[in-house]
Amino acid sequence: MFGPMFGTPAAAERTSAGAWLQAMLDFESALAAAQAAAGVVPRAAAEEIARCCRAELFDVDSIAERAVSSATPVIALVRDLTALLGEDAKPHVHRGATSQDVIDTAAMLVARDVLDLIIDDLRAAADECARLAEQHRGTVMIARSLLQQALPTTFGNRCATWLISLDEAVTALERIRGRLAVQFGGAAGTLAALGADGVRVLELLAAELGLAEPVAPWHTDRTRVAELAGALGTAAGAVGKIALDVELHAQTEVGELAEGAAGGSSAMPHKQNPVSAVLVTAASKRVPGLVATLLAAMPQEHERAAGSWQSEWEPLTDLLRLVAAAAAQTRRLLAGLRVHPERMAANLDLTRGLVMAESAAGRLMDSLGRTEAQDLVGRLCRRAVQEGTTLRTELLADQRVREVLSEDEVVAATEPADYLGSAPAFVDRALTAHAELEKR
Repeated sequence: MFGPMFGTPAAAERTSAGAWLQAMLDFESALAAAQAAAGVVPRAAAEEIARCCRAELFDVDSIAERAVSSATPVIALVRDLTALLGEDAKPHVHRGATSQDVIDTAAMLVARDVLDLIIDDLRAAADECARLAEQHRGTVMIARSLLQQALPTTFGNRCATWLISLDEAVTALERIRGRLAVQFGGAAGTLAALGADGVRVLELLAAELGLAEPVAPWHTDRTRVAELAGALGTAAGAVGKIALDVELHAQTEVGELAEGAAGGSSAMPHKQNPVSAVLVTAASKRVPGLVATLLAAMPQEHERAAGSWQSEWEPLTDLLRLVAAAAAQTRRLLAGLRVHPERMAANLDLTRGLVMAESAAGRLMDSLGRTEAQDLVGRLCRRAVQEGTTLRTELLADQRVREVLSEDEVVAATEPADYLGSAPAFVDRALTAHAELEKR
């Protein structure tokens, strides 16, 4: 019922039972090939094993059911694979490996495939942020702190902030992708069954699968899994922040942003719900708990774990699927985002210029000193509220202010577009950094 809302067809396929099964079979096929290259097994046997390592030849449901008796699906898988082979090839299946080698390596293969989707969508979302930042670098809006109006900024500056977070998330995921490593240690992390050939087979296996070669087996060193979880959690947080901003700006009373394809309501025909942002939020809210589970599983006993390792499989699968869905929805959201500058301007004027109090006080400080300038502007702000006027009107009418500032200076001090500070420069810096990242 809920799967399509929290996944994509591509992510669902790459995290499915069939995908995990094929990844485990890819390990077995690559192991046989690596051992053949090292002279450990006959090449003909390796070739026969490879021919049989196709998921469609196996009953994934049966393997899953039989996994209960051994706390791993690998034993059933190896039995079924062996049964498909001729007598000469049977002894060479799974040689020197253990169940954890198969599943950990499969996890790295599954993660790599899903990371490709996530990184592609995050890169595209970042490109959309860059487009919006450039397009709206001069679109003035109110910045908000603690949900209250603060000072003027630009929508381009907001988009630049989104852009930076996405670029940093991509950089972290790409680094982690390069660290996804093959697992091959045998029963106790020594590869004793292969004698002096263990390290050579490890090297060849890593090359065969296109995974990093670890210095040593990492059966109970779960830093790679934890780093992957952390990077995925950070990416989810980055897109979750964008979704939250869109939801807040899309409120009827605010109306500064809208989704290109807003959703409806079962009861209220007038509703234009920010459904993509809602789905990103829903997915990203589930991510921290999954990350926490994977971090909690890090301390594992001795050379092989009893329970902690097994606790990783489903949370990792869910984590990959959810972040992939959130990244894809964010890409879609930003591509169709509708910006309403007129509403931004109207909301900027809601306080009748009170948000320019800091600017006005700053203009007075050199002559009046900090305390007197702030007290004076504070009194004028209160008067503007009481009288229903604007801060500019009260400043122009105040004798003490006019002794220091001319009419043009008062107007300049209360013009939001003239109080953007380094916002344009920050937009340019974000765009330059993004362009540099794209060149890599």
